[in-house]
Amino acid sequence: MAATSPLYNQLKDAEPFFLLAGPNVIESEDHILRMAKHIKHIATKVGLPLVFKSSFDKANRTSSKSFRGPGMAEGLKILEKVKVAYDLPIVTDVHEAYQCEEVGKVADIIQIPAFLYLLVAAAQTGKIINIKKGQFCAPSVMENSAEKIRLAGNPNVMVCERGTMFGYNDLIVDPRNFEWMREANCPVVADITHALQQPAGKKLEGGGVASGGLRELIPCIARTAVAVGVDGIFMEVHDDPLSAPVDGPTQWPLRHLEELLEELIAIARVTKGKQRFQIDLTPYRD
Repeated sequence: MAATSPLYNQLKDAEPFFLLAGPNVIESEDHILRMAKHIKHIATKVGLPLVFKSSFDKANRTSSKSFRGPGMAEGLKILEKVKVAYDLPIVTDVHEAYQCEEVGKVADIIQIPAFLYLLVAAAQTGKIINIKKGQFCAPSVMENSAEKIRLAGNPNVMVCERGTMFGYNDLIVDPRNFEWMREANCPVVADITHALQQPAGKKLEGGGVASGGLRELIPCIARTAVAVGVDGIFMEVHDDPLSAPVDGPTQWPLRHLEELLEELIAIARVTKGKQRFQIDLTPYRD
């Protein structure tokens, strides 16, 4: 098995947590560079390790009319410019096995958005693999998913909670999952924006559907996650969420990023969530 990467060790040891953040999808080169500049400034100011996130293709959309992004070739060029200009590691999604090798040349973390057949192809790149728990999966399955990455020779794996879907265009986050997913023996990440998504919950003018969401509850999920003691926070951030072409209702406003992160850091520093509570069941004696 290959050695763990320096970035993986840095994220695994981050205190109180690390941050994966950026716009949902690449809208333009100018926008991505501007967002990277602002998010890096804020993350540096509050003292959090940052990996910049954006997708080159939102392939997992219900409607064919949904905005998807610039595609892999152009998208990777833009992400590489971000990486060089701001000295930032990159996390982005893959949707097909053939994409993994090319994406691995730019991205430091390859994210698997619940397409489990991609795991081995992604693992073979040697990059850090962030596996999002399928909306239909129990937390216990993530132990096997992480092991599949390791058996492919890659020890650099993280698991990510993003809510469970029970139908009716909604997702529910069960805080117990953050605890149970530690059985995968790797960093646990909380996706605090997609967790508030309402898939296909918004009708578009002219036909089609898009994801709705409950942006106002992002702080609620975030506070819960850091109190439980997750290792990382994943969030999508936008300077103008109302005009975002994809997942606008669950992108956090850039103007409030620093304020929210400062609160989450304060919560994480006082909680003992990363430590298992030692419960004593012997009879209590006065």
